[in-house]
Amino acid sequence: MLEVKDLHAYYGKSHILQGVNFSVAEGEIVSLLGRNGVGRSTTVKTIMGELAPTGSIEFKGQQIAGRKSFEIAQLGLGYVPENRDIFPTLTVRQNLQLGMKQANREGRWRMEEMFDMFPNLAERADVHGGVLSGGEQQMLCMCRTLMGDPDMIMIDEPTEGLAPKLVEQVGNLLKEIARRGIAILLVEQKLAIALEISQRVYIMGHGKIVWEGSPQDLMTADDVRAEWLEV
Repeated sequence: MLEVKDLHAYYGKSHILQGVNFSVAEGEIVSLLGRNGVGRSTTVKTIMGELAPTGSIEFKGQQIAGRKSFEIAQLGLGYVPENRDIFPTLTVRQNLQLGMKQANREGRWRMEEMFDMFPNLAERADVHGGVLSGGEQQMLCMCRTLMGDPDMIMIDEPTEGLAPKLVEQVGNLLKEIARRGIAILLVEQKLAIALEISQRVYIMGHGKIVWEGSPQDLMTADDVRAEWLEV
């Protein structure tokens, strides 16, 4: 579904991504791990068209490197950024409605399901997004992206700064996303969550992939975890 080959990207003169290669198959859950500052967030931003890349990015057989972000989203690639990017002056309900691929047309996800999974959002459905807590804004951002009915979703640090109860809810949502056949690229710091739900794991270091394998392989690779992960 997604294939990245020899991906390079820069911030100004800083060469951040230095030949990244990885893939995500249809319906697969893949985690992208690594220490802070190695380029994980830059990778998903570049795939989503926020940075100008060199190299190849294919999504569902189409070359998307260099396309605009809204064009990539229209192809069915969803993105949940780490900065909890919502519309603060709109209500929770309005934020979810804006996420729909077509106005008043729901896909695989219904608004009522979002409210069932996250009761806090249901209680605050008509409250402006800007007054929600950071955790509630994260939930809203994830739910709004799903309302667009993506075939694959990239999620950057979904559990960062969340209370344990919300972390559990996020984990349950990720499992439900996968159950419905939606591919996931998960950028995550919490190793336990990544290992629990992923079929494959990539580790980044110094702007490139330095290790790949199964969660089971990673659990036995003590030297890899010690060198490349914050554990």
